[in-house]
Amino acid sequence: MEIKRVVFNPFRENTYLVWDDSQECIVIDAGNMNDGENRILAEMISSRGLKPVMAVNTHGHFDHTGGVQWLKDEYGAQFACSSKDRAIIDASAGGMVYGIKCSEVPAIDVDLDAVSELRFGNTVLRVIKTPGHTPGHVVLFNEDSRVLFTGDTLFRESIGRTDLPGGDYSWIMKSIIEEILPLGDDVTIYPGHEAESTIGHESLYNPFIVEVLNDEINYRG
Repeated sequence: MEIKRVVFNPFRENTYLVWDDSQECIVIDAGNMNDGENRILAEMISSRGLKPVMAVNTHGHFDHTGGVQWLKDEYGAQFACSSKDRAIIDASAGGMVYGIKCSEVPAIDVDLDAVSELRFGNTVLRVIKTPGHTPGHVVLFNEDSRVLFTGDTLFRESIGRTDLPGGDYSWIMKSIIEEILPLGDDVTIYPGHEAESTIGHESLYNPFIVEVLNDEINYRG
């Protein structure tokens, strides 16, 4: 499995192009929002001879969904996201609050709340439900490569915001402690913003995790 990251939009969101030797690919959290960013992603795809089959979203915030309609129009890619985030997607015209024009986001083709894995080419991604940043947030795990796409649940030495509509601190910490950490210290995480990390690094240096592991905070409330 090959991974290429590109940073899009004013929120410096990480969009991931993921493919294997079948030349089928998916785009995780397509944050491209304008013609220039569309051209960058199109060049990444065409230069590698790839066929996009799916736009996969870890969650429904507008800085992660800006390119979904373009991928569907340009390549016929299916849209995969949790139906629990549909209300957030529909409210994502909220990007106008920041002076950003947001494109329409199409209907969900693959409900990530209803499946346990995604397949493309020769690759399998396990879909793990991690509510907290949003109600329908998921992370995507590839066992063979020991890679986890964490969206806005877990960042390098930080976690996703829980003060936005649908956010919940106790749920995001439960997701991290009970769903993500058990995957193993050697797993590389590719987050929705900023640099990659590992689960082992976060267990040692992420202050939100350390205070829970040291029983300084009871995330269960």
